[in-house]
Amino acid sequence: MRYINKFICFVALLAFLGVGYGCEKEGPAEKAGKKIDQTLEQAGDSIEDVGDKEGPAEKAGKKIDQALEKAGDSIEDAGDKVEDAVNK
Repeated sequence: MRYINKFICFVALLAFLGVGYGCEKEGPAEKAGKKIDQTLEQAGDSIEDVGDKEGPAEKAGKKIDQALEKAGDSIEDAGDKVEDAVNK
């Protein structure tokens, strides 16, 4: 019985050391996984950078908004002048 217990402990120790040693080295799948992670992170950063830039449609939309605001102000001013003229 004592020999069996020692043998089981010895095998368990070897298995533990083998697992520990196996975890230190990177295999090809782990290296590929890291490269994929880096590539996806870079792609995400690039997409965020593109989202921060103002495109031609957004610039045109801003110009339209400014023109509409200016036209609304002009119409409001004209309405005030007409009102003043009627009230005199």
